[in-house]
Amino acid sequence: MKSSKKGPWTILSQKEVYENPWIRLTHHEVLTPARTPGIYGLVHYKNLAIGVVPVDAEFHTYLVGQYRFPLDAYSWEIPEGGGAHGVDPLDSAARELREETGLVARRWRKILEADLSNSVSDERAVAYLAWGLTPGESEPEATEELVVKRVPLAEAFRMVEAGEIRDALSILSLQAVRLLQLEGKLDLRD
Repeated sequence: MKSSKKGPWTILSQKEVYENPWIRLTHHEVLTPARTPGIYGLVHYKNLAIGVVPVDAEFHTYLVGQYRFPLDAYSWEIPEGGGAHGVDPLDSAARELREETGLVARRWRKILEADLSNSVSDERAVAYLAWGLTPGESEPEATEELVVKRVPLAEAFRMVEAGEIRDALSILSLQAVRLLQLEGKLDLRD
């Protein structure tokens, strides 16, 4: 491979070292911005990270609890999952909300776009506020063992502050909703 530039980095060589349906790991031999030899591992995500903060007429939200294998810990999160590149993220968000909680929303608002763990990955996230909720049956994936709980929005904010919600996309999304509320911009009228 001929060397190439990536910003101030020079890529001397690259090699795919692992791939599965969700991620690809590439090892790079590089010259750093200081022109010293180095390495860089990059995790490429094959899907967007999609999150939804559903809020009902009583200002309650729905959290999803599940065991997270990488952390060996139980995690409370907003409804979230992956959305294929090339698919409207809103369609993916509606699918995730329905699959994980059974809820269908009439109204949607994009509340954030973020880069997650950008020092080692290219994972991008999009999150939405959803309201005008209609309950239905959830359809979790076979690999998911989920618990859904309805809590006051203020309780979800407290859980973030207390460190009981640690998932990055959940924290970012709930804080975005909290900021809307504090600024008087949390209008959930149909």
